[in-house]
Amino acid sequence: METEVIRLSKTEQTIEDRNRQHALKKQGEIPEHIAIIMDGNGRWAKKQGWKRVFGHREGINSVRDITEVCAQLGVKFLTLYTFSAENWNRPQEEIRALMELLVTTIRKEVPVLNENNIRVNTIGDKEALPPLARREMDEAMEITAKNTGMTLTLALSYSGRQEIVEAARTIAKKVSKGALFVEAITADVLAEHLYTATIPDPSLMIRTGGEMRVSNFLLWQIAYTEFYITHTYWPDFRRAELYQAVAEYQQRDRRFGGVKT
Repeated sequence: METEVIRLSKTEQTIEDRNRQHALKKQGEIPEHIAIIMDGNGRWAKKQGWKRVFGHREGINSVRDITEVCAQLGVKFLTLYTFSAENWNRPQEEIRALMELLVTTIRKEVPVLNENNIRVNTIGDKEALPPLARREMDEAMEITAKNTGMTLTLALSYSGRQEIVEAARTIAKKVSKGALFVEAITADVLAEHLYTATIPDPSLMIRTGGEMRVSNFLLWQIAYTEFYITHTYWPDFRRAELYQAVAEYQQRDRRFGGVKT
């Protein structure tokens, strides 16, 4: 028996859309965890003859649609590369606009996410965020903490390399204090000290905008993740292409280094 359709926007879901989701669920495994590098906002805006910030604003509509459809499909974890540690090197005007957009979006969307049983999470150097943005994220996580549906994680001021460095430092401190033996350090132990300790590794990584790189995102966690690269810019990436990505994922032969018999 299917669960009640989750709706996060004012747009009514069409019969065709419900049928597409039903077909995907029957066709194969729905990825437990989808991670997305949301790239191409600036290039999309430039193509329209607009400033980069307009691309970021339009990208929010894609975030809303993709969050909704992932929840409807039964995806358990959705992680969005929202702002990298390297993004602090962008022009101050753009950074300020991005932080303001983050605050206004969280304020607007969190009540709807909470109503739909979606938990909000964040990974990265949250302390690097402006105080107002940090408070909004803390409140969003507190409001939605008890929700048991999909977990929506925003990677903010995030660096995959720094995440691993911080995990190594924490482990080193435990060793120096005698709380952990060197011989006891395993891949699982290191994973337990990452930002994503309570989140399974991504099943599917999507990158929009056509670039063929991971951009310092979830470096440890994507060891066996399936990749889907599209030339579509993030503001144009909506549920139809998400369905295409999931359908392609379902055709992959995931062996995790072994051989299927």
